[in-house]
Amino acid sequence: MIIEHVNDLAEKYGVSMSEVALAWHYKKGVTAPIVGATKVSHFDQAVKTVDLELTDENVKYLEEPYVPHALVGLIPHAY
Repeated sequence: MIIEHVNDLAEKYGVSMSEVALAWHYKKGVTAPIVGATKVSHFDQAVKTVDLELTDENVKYLEEPYVPHALVGLIPHAY
């Protein structure tokens, strides 16, 4: 399971699983604001993530168990 891989890397680097997840987003080029952050601690954790640089091997390990699913409920746009 993906969560086990996230936990493995969190333990390896001595960080939270949230930091690993945010570092993965950052490594993939996602730099958008964090929607739903309701506490200062959420932002503090996000800022700490900048110091966690995942390697390409880390990303491969995180994505290894992922199985893409078909999108459901999409309605094609009529142009």
